[in-house]
Amino acid sequence: MALKIRTNDKVIVISGKDRGKIGIVQKILSMNKVIVKGINIVKKHIKPVPAENKLGGIIKVESYIHISNIALLNPNTNKPDKIGFKFSQGKKVRFFKSNNLSIQ
Repeated sequence: MALKIRTNDKVIVISGKDRGKIGIVQKILSMNKVIVKGINIVKKHIKPVPAENKLGGIIKVESYIHISNIALLNPNTNKPDKIGFKFSQGKKVRFFKSNNLSIQ
């Protein structure tokens, strides 16, 4: 089954602590986890590695978010929208269900 959200898609968070924030999908970890730029920032403790001249400390990184907590952003309405699939010229393409516009 094809995923409805792909890398470099502009998405909006629809639930959770970052609700309403907009970001771009950087990486898809599995069928249900994605990393979105600027969303779900967590603090990570890093040990120093003197052999590699790496400093230790606390850094902020983006953690994964469940795919059910994000939705694709419709550029015409600036609102989250549902995605469907249809065949156009022999290819399977995604489209917004609210206005039937195809996505890239």
